[in-house]
Amino acid sequence: MKDFWVIDGHCDSILDFLEGKRSLTAPQEGGHWDIQRAKEGKVILQFMAAFIESQYKPEKGTLRGLELIHALHRFIQANTENVVLIRQKTDLTDLHPSKVGCLLSIEGGEILGNNLFLLDIIYELGVRALGLTWNQRNAIADGAGEMTQSTLTKFGEKVIQRMNELGMLIDVSHLNEAGFWHVLKLSTQPILASHSCAYALCPHPRNLTDEQLKALAQNGGVVGVNFYPGFLTQEPKASLHDVVRHIQYIAELAGVDVIGLGSDFDGIDDTPAGLEGADKYGDLAEALHHAGFNGKEIEKIMYKNFMRLLSTVLK
Repeated sequence: MKDFWVIDGHCDSILDFLEGKRSLTAPQEGGHWDIQRAKEGKVILQFMAAFIESQYKPEKGTLRGLELIHALHRFIQANTENVVLIRQKTDLTDLHPSKVGCLLSIEGGEILGNNLFLLDIIYELGVRALGLTWNQRNAIADGAGEMTQSTLTKFGEKVIQRMNELGMLIDVSHLNEAGFWHVLKLSTQPILASHSCAYALCPHPRNLTDEQLKALAQNGGVVGVNFYPGFLTQEPKASLHDVVRHIQYIAELAGVDVIGLGSDFDGIDDTPAGLEGADKYGDLAEALHHAGFNGKEIEKIMYKNFMRLLSTVLK
């Protein structure tokens, strides 16, 4: 099978670094992602998500978000020979598994509170993607866990406009469905669902319906297929083949061009059998080949679709 590279749209590993649990340089017990395994898995770019935990919301969301951004910068500065921060479109041209690109992402608009100027500040600090919500409501919109039909707030509308102006990726993975459609209507740029799966195969509020997946494809966006077993199957255990099953379904429904990978490594307490860490992407590529995807399609799924999205949105 043709050689491949990988762009992964979501991992939560930086929290382990901040809390001193792991250095993220080599495999340690309990972790899914580190530099060594990323290189073995041929990861050229990793979205490093800063997840603002519930105990910091809403009052301390900004402070905790900044603390996580600081941790991301410390991680990059401590490993300059092996990782590089991605800030702009031109940074994409030099990506190679020998030096993993890191794109800073915030998981939860609570970092902004209700202050639009903070969006410009985190952009200056290197953040290039923002998940508008986690599962609950914030000043921007309602999360997928709220089960409401509420659209974005007026503040949320301003956030979308400013993100478009700055060249930031709008991540809708944890957004409620009404909010998803509102973002699609407002955004002048393609959008991202960094770590979600197909609702038709596993009916979980965090997954995307057929209509959402087709709309995302029409928009030129990308869905990063999530490795969390609870989003892949209703069975007690998941395997690599469940990930392939979701990829096949989305490809048949909406086309290959909308599909990427969003592992959620280190943000999930279990992984599919065969995808225990970032070093296992070769096995996924091989499984896609055996499932009937050709080399060009596998390249798109593994990294080229994400590369297209990044090249479109980043300044």
